[in-house]
Amino acid sequence: MDETDIYRKQQMGGLIGKGRRTALIVVDFVNGFIDPNIFGGGNTLEAAEATVPVLDAFRDRELPIVFSRIVYADDGSDAGVWCEKAPRLGELTENNPASHVIDILRPREGEIIIRKTQPSVFFDTNLGSILRSHNVDSVAVVGATTSGCVRATVVDAISANFRPTVISDCVGDRAAGPHEANLFDMQQKYANLIAAGELGRIFT
Repeated sequence: MDETDIYRKQQMGGLIGKGRRTALIVVDFVNGFIDPNIFGGGNTLEAAEATVPVLDAFRDRELPIVFSRIVYADDGSDAGVWCEKAPRLGELTENNPASHVIDILRPREGEIIIRKTQPSVFFDTNLGSILRSHNVDSVAVVGATTSGCVRATVVDAISANFRPTVISDCVGDRAAGPHEANLFDMQQKYANLIAAGELGRIFT
């Protein structure tokens, strides 16, 4: 039996309908999540490079663009249980270069930057309100890591009734196994998956 048979039998993997207006969420494509000596490695750099034309396409269409950064207070006062599991996250303070968006994806004036202390860009932030104020009902998600902050953001997006699409070659992880498993699982339960070359499915 094909391992996907049970998903089909349970009517998983359906296509989420196209929304009216899509925002791009660039999840944690910061220096620290590219550098394998900090939190990067695997295919994170390649995913960030593949995001450059996607970012250009959203800019050309003047659609909302949101970047996220993990940023903790210098004194660690807002570090929670997540930092117990991964203590080096506490190094990602406002002025640490590791917490800044990589140069090839540098935000432009007017683009939104969300600072967060948890995996999801939605959790305990005003992202949902920002998107609704821009008449957005759908989100395209890129970033790092596939199994961590990308997945958490996608799950929270659909939980808030936004229509998520993951651009599969624009998300990266430090290991191939979690990357592939989470792409599969998100496609079955939480998001549409497309490649960067298929952006027309969002825009048209």
